[in-house]
Amino acid sequence: MKAAVWYGARDVRVTEREVTPPGPDEVLLSVAYCGICGSDLHEYADGPHSVPVGEAHPASGVRAPLVLGHEFCGTVTAVGPGVRGLAAGDRVAVEPHYRCGACPRCLAGEYNICRHFGFAGLMGHGGLAEYATVPAYMAHRLPDEVPFEQAALFEPASVALHALRRGGDADSVAVVGLGPVGLLTVLLAARRGVRRIVACDVDPARLGLAARLGASEVVDARDTGEGGAGPRVRAACGGEGADVAFEVVGSQAALDTCLAATRRGGRTVLVGLGRRVSFDSSALVDNEHSIVASVGYRDTYPELIRLVGTEGLDLRPVVTSVIGLDDVVRAGFSSLLDGGDQIKILVSPSAPASDSDSDSASASVPDSVWAPDSAPVPEARTPAAPAPAGRRGDSR
Repeated sequence: MKAAVWYGARDVRVTEREVTPPGPDEVLLSVAYCGICGSDLHEYADGPHSVPVGEAHPASGVRAPLVLGHEFCGTVTAVGPGVRGLAAGDRVAVEPHYRCGACPRCLAGEYNICRHFGFAGLMGHGGLAEYATVPAYMAHRLPDEVPFEQAALFEPASVALHALRRGGDADSVAVVGLGPVGLLTVLLAARRGVRRIVACDVDPARLGLAARLGASEVVDARDTGEGGAGPRVRAACGGEGADVAFEVVGSQAALDTCLAATRRGGRTVLVGLGRRVSFDSSALVDNEHSIVASVGYRDTYPELIRLVGTEGLDLRPVVTSVIGLDDVVRAGFSSLLDGGDQIKILVSPSAPASDSDSDSASASVPDSVWAPDSAPVPEARTPAAPAPAGRRGDSR
C-alpha cells in the first residue's frame, strides 16, 4: 500500500509499505479520507514534537518512521480476534485517541488524559495511507446518512466540541483564531444555542466565513487600536465581556485578547498549542478569571454522528480541497505552510495524483464539499503570532 511516512522534519515520503493485518482487538480499514491537521504541519515543518523517535510509544509500540494522519475514516476490510460489534464492510470514523483503560483517568472515563495519552497518526501509525490498522475501540460505525466527507471532520469537530464543554454554559462566547477548529467552534456554539458569538481573526475571508457559520459579530484583529483587539471583542459582547473566550491559536497575543475580552468571573479556554505564555496574575485574581485547558476530546463522536446523521449539521464548509495521497507533500503540507487560500485539506488515497506541471494542485472537490468563494489561510493568526501560529489555528 501507499502511505505518507514521517522520517524527520521536511522529510515525509509517500512510500510503499506492507499492509499490517489486524491483531487481537484490532480492525483493518480502507481509508476513504484523512485530513491534514496543524499538528501534522508542525511535525513536517520542524518536528519531532509528538512523534516518538527514541523509544516506542507505550500505547502503540511504534516509533518513527511512522505513518502520519489522525483525522480519518473508511471501510472495515478485516477484523482481528476478539473484535465484536464490527465486521468487514462497516463504514467507520476513527477516534484516534490511544487509551490504556487501566490508569486512574481511564477508569474515571477521562480517557483523553490517559497516562499513555497519544494519537494514531502522531504517536502510532495513522490514516495518511491506503489502509490503516487501529484498535477496534477507535472505530465508530457510521449510519448510511453520514457521508465520509463529514466523518473525516469528526476529529477537529471533536476538539471544538470538547472545548465548548470545557467552557461550560454561556450566553456569550468569543472565539479568537479562525482556523478549522476555531471555525468549527463557532459552528457548534451556534448549534448549541449560544446567543452571542464573537469571532476574532486577522483575515477578512475567515471572518466572513465565521459569520456565515453563526458568528453574530466579527472583529478584525488587524485594527487593534489602543489596547489591542480585546476591548473591541468585549464591546461586541455588550460591553460586559464574554462569558467564555476560546484561545484557538497558541500565541501570547491571542491569550491577551481572550483575557481582555472576558467578563469578570469569566473563563478562558486554552485550545491552541503555544509554548510559553504569561499573564497578569493580579488582574486574573481581581477579576476572578479562570483559565482552563482543553486537550483532545472524549465521548464526542456519538454526538457528532447524531448531529450530522439526524439533525442536518454540515461540517463541510471548512473544506477547501481534496487531494490525492501522492500530492500530500506538495499540495498538502507545503501548500498549507505557504499560506494562501486553504483552510482544511482532505486527502483521498483513491484520488489520482495531479499533473505536477499543471496549475492545479488538487483533485476535483466533490459536489458535496462546499468551498467558500474566498477561503482563508490555514492557520489562525493574531498580529503578534508567528506563522504557522499553532495547532488549533488548524486542529490538533
